[in-house]
Amino acid sequence: MQDKIIKGLRASLGKVRGKVTVVKDFKDFSKFQKGDVLVTEATSPTYTPLIAVSSAVITDLGGSLSHAAIVSREYGIPCIVGTQVATKVLKDGDLVEVDAVKGVVRKLEK
Repeated sequence: MQDKIIKGLRASLGKVRGKVTVVKDFKDFSKFQKGDVLVTEATSPTYTPLIAVSSAVITDLGGSLSHAAIVSREYGIPCIVGTQVATKVLKDGDLVEVDAVKGVVRKLEK
C-alpha cells in the first residue's frame, strides 16, 4: 500500500467514508454493525445480509461478476474487488474513504 492507498477493480460505483470491519468467516458476522465498511477475502450468499447493511464492500479476490460485485450493484453500495491486500492491510476500526469510481481505498487518519 503506497501512501495509504489500496487499488482494486471498480465493481459498483460510489464514494463513501466509513469504519472498517474485517470479516474472515461466519464467526465474525456478529461484530459487523450497520454502516460499516465490509472488508473480506471474498463473499458468498451467506454474506448477503452484511452487504445489505454495509456502507461499502472491499474484497481481496473477485472480479466484475463476483458475488460481492453483483450484490453490491443490486443494493447500490460502492464496491472494490480484487485488491489482493485489503484484509492484510486494513484492521477493524480503521477509517477509510472508498472511492469506487476510481477503484481506490484511502486509509484516513482517525
